[in-house]
Amino acid sequence: MYRTHSCGELRASHINSEVTLAGWVQKSRDKGFMIWVDLRDRYGITQLIFDEERTPADIMEKAKSLGREFVVQIKGTVIERVSKNDKMPTGDVEVLVTELTILNNAKLPPFTIEDKTDGGEDIRMKYRYLDIRRNPVKNSLIFRHKVAMEVRKYLSEQEFIEVETPYLIKSTPEGARDFVVPSRMNEGQFYALPQSPQTFKQLLMVGGIDKYFQIVKCFRDEDLRADRQPEFTQIDCEMSFVEQEDILNVFEGLTRHLLKEINGVEVDKFPRIQYDDAMRLYGNDKPDIRFGMEFGELNSVTKHKDFGVFNSAELVVGIAIPGGNEFTRKQIDNLIKWVKRPQVGALGMVYCRVNEDGTFKSSVDKFYDQEDLAKWAEITNAKPGDLICVLSGETTKVRTQLSALRMHLAEELGLRKPNEFAPLWVVDFPLLELDEETGHYHAMHHPFTSPKSGQLELLATNPGAVKANAYDLVLNGNEIGGGSIRIHDKATQSTMFKHLGFTEEEAKAQFGFLMDAFEYGAPPHGGIAFGLDRLVAILGGQETIRDFIAFPKNNSGRDVMIDAPAPLDDEQLQELNLKLDIEE
Repeated sequence: MYRTHSCGELRASHINSEVTLAGWVQKSRDKGFMIWVDLRDRYGITQLIFDEERTPADIMEKAKSLGREFVVQIKGTVIERVSKNDKMPTGDVEVLVTELTILNNAKLPPFTIEDKTDGGEDIRMKYRYLDIRRNPVKNSLIFRHKVAMEVRKYLSEQEFIEVETPYLIKSTPEGARDFVVPSRMNEGQFYALPQSPQTFKQLLMVGGIDKYFQIVKCFRDEDLRADRQPEFTQIDCEMSFVEQEDILNVFEGLTRHLLKEINGVEVDKFPRIQYDDAMRLYGNDKPDIRFGMEFGELNSVTKHKDFGVFNSAELVVGIAIPGGNEFTRKQIDNLIKWVKRPQVGALGMVYCRVNEDGTFKSSVDKFYDQEDLAKWAEITNAKPGDLICVLSGETTKVRTQLSALRMHLAEELGLRKPNEFAPLWVVDFPLLELDEETGHYHAMHHPFTSPKSGQLELLATNPGAVKANAYDLVLNGNEIGGGSIRIHDKATQSTMFKHLGFTEEEAKAQFGFLMDAFEYGAPPHGGIAFGLDRLVAILGGQETIRDFIAFPKNNSGRDVMIDAPAPLDDEQLQELNLKLDIEE
């Protein structure tokens, strides 16, 4: 037996008990005649004491050789600690060591294994197994485990069945790029790793499983952005004989359950907002509603004067910054520089101070009088002491730019509080999205999403106007889940493929198995998938997902710890038929 107790377990009630502990040396303090060692395991830290008067000489000598992160086993007696430490659970006791076994020596770590480490992100990712020993990372992984267990508990109580689906599947042209896997036994053919288990969960509904879920790894070979991983984990769910309302109710319940059990927070309201309104009021389809600053469209009150910038714009839109009238001119100039950065792309910004006495002072006073500016304040809901920020330009671009400014200001003003949770549903998405480069439409969600009732005919005449039976669950400005009611009959699915540019032969080659299944009595069905990594980070009060993943990739999609991806040797390439023999 390596241990009778963990290093976080001992209390005053254990005094005079004989114990065996095992763990890592956190640190050692050698006073010559007495040595104290902090022994750490996953559960906590216990102080060990080696004393010349009470500890055998050979054990005392061995204790002097201990370095940081040595793995040791000790036996000894729990005694009362003279200098108690009320900052640690085991701080009332220590263990007087009588036996010491060094299980493994350790090199000096490249960074300190402490909550506040001196290691930068790159070095900690290279030695991730050491980083996991630190409490912040370890506790994040434990937190993730708790969330996953609560998900399983809730869904199991709702009679969902967890079913595993394949990882080696067929590549499809929709969505992001696939990671592909060559087949050794089928020369010149390839598997793909799943971007989601979408078609398989639909086939499970055809199979009568009725309520399915899976906590599943998914893969996308995308151009990486900060905090996006090439492999990620979904809570994947599907239900039969349901309408949109049924799914929204079940997964509101899951979200409430997690917020209550994990964060101790009760949430009553899950507002619902149409996609078009989300874009109009917040400039994006995942609005953070923990604070106001809703957009006010100002075309009707700005285009009657001789200000050419506004007159030539497709959209003039503003937001009111609470307390923003206190900003200095330098601060406002910095905001203007911020929106003109290439990442945002605005050409400039007009502003208007709302004074406490109800008067206005703007950067365009030459063109607009007090009556005009009062209308700006009314439309943006600006109060005395606020600052109105106005952008103008092409509608889609200017909404995106103002949304970025809104979120930036919310961060600066401390309005995005991590312990405050505001969920909402975004519904009625467009079914199709126009690719401006190709001029072709593609599915905004995926090609299996059902159009709203009665709108299928519009695909032929006005495809951009068709609304999808789709919904996203947004929490604190992050999309944590998205799904739809699916198409469940072959004729409708064939029509959808046709409008997405598939020939009949292409549709059969890619999705014939699904179309065939629909001919054997597919029930009406729909589902949703949550991004577990993102959900866990938000519940944990963080915006970044990396510390909640045991072995994450860096921003280039590399695992710097194991140095992957890596080339294959010639023999492996030959086996996989990926290397041609070239004769001289």
